Amino acid sequence: MIKVDKDLCIGCGTCAALCPDTFQIGADGKSEAVNQNNMDCAKKAAESCPVQAISAE
Repeated sequence: MIKVDKDLCIGCGTCAALCPDTFQIGADGKSEAVNQNNMDCAKKAAESCPVQAISAE
């Protein structure tokens, strides 16, 4: 499951830039997972997240 911890997310947009089919910035200015199908990309986004707000397992 690909999840974003909204309490940690700072809305930098790195995940959405790396994986636009998996993440988008929501109306609250924070990232959200919109697709559960690309685990490889989500794991790269999780590694790139500056505040470690993404979990991809």
